[in-house]
Amino acid sequence: MNSNKKSTVKIIGGSWKRKNIFFNDSNSLRPSLNRVRETLFNWLDQDLSYKKCLDLFAGSGVLGFESLSRNAESCSFVEKNKSTALNLTDNMNNLNAENAFIINTSAEIFLENSDDLFDIIFYDPPFSIVNPNLFLFEIKNHLKPEGVIYFETNKQYIGKEFKILKNSKAGKVYFYLLQ
Repeated sequence: MNSNKKSTVKIIGGSWKRKNIFFNDSNSLRPSLNRVRETLFNWLDQDLSYKKCLDLFAGSGVLGFESLSRNAESCSFVEKNKSTALNLTDNMNNLNAENAFIINTSAEIFLENSDDLFDIIFYDPPFSIVNPNLFLFEIKNHLKPEGVIYFETNKQYIGKEFKILKNSKAGKVYFYLLQ
């Protein structure tokens, strides 16, 4: 269910620290918690200079905007929902994020048709996806050799295709840094 009510989440670090990201309230939109993002960006180091990022299932876009705030070279935001993608564009314009690229398509179509490679892929799919591990095989094809995947889910990751560099849990959310 979508409503016209706007919600906000704050960027927690970098040059846009304390700036708001706006998004429409929705049952399926669940921005990463501040404490989870804080842990994630500690894992990644705070400065992401020269890193090319992908925010797959972008939603609010907070992970991608957080990476750009921390000097990432670029971030591509893939979001299937048209109004959510329009919010991402508004946030991009409000932040003057010239190195943000909003792509209004499904993750499946993007992964099938893109040959771009990324240093960091933020993979935080809706919890309603029955088997989020299915996408990991496709995502692997878009990683640079030393690249990492940030994976946030409501299920424990038990796959063997990636090495778990770091992992933690906050409430019902499991999150991982995979390579």
